[in-house]
Amino acid sequence: MKNQNSNSITFDNLPSAVAKVSNEVSIIRNQLEELKNSFEPKTPDENLTRDEVAKILKCDVSTVHNWTVKGKLKKYGIGNKVYYKRAEVEAAIIAI
Repeated sequence: MKNQNSNSITFDNLPSAVAKVSNEVSIIRNQLEELKNSFEPKTPDENLTRDEVAKILKCDVSTVHNWTVKGKLKKYGIGNKVYYKRAEVEAAIIAI
């Protein structure tokens, strides 16, 4: 007698096997749709100069400098240029 695997498909269990595969495909399709709907591509960091930050926050460049010294804003540098990440500048604005 041959050892048959319970997952093997025969002519007799073909309809139930097709139904099982169809159900699995539907589940995978739903999971892919959920993933597609919740997917948010990563946006690259936008670097801003001191002048751009001052314009966004409607303040003077010296105020941006003072907030940086106090740790309210975090600066990044390349060479002798100073930049701020837009997301961090926007996150620094808190509700009062």
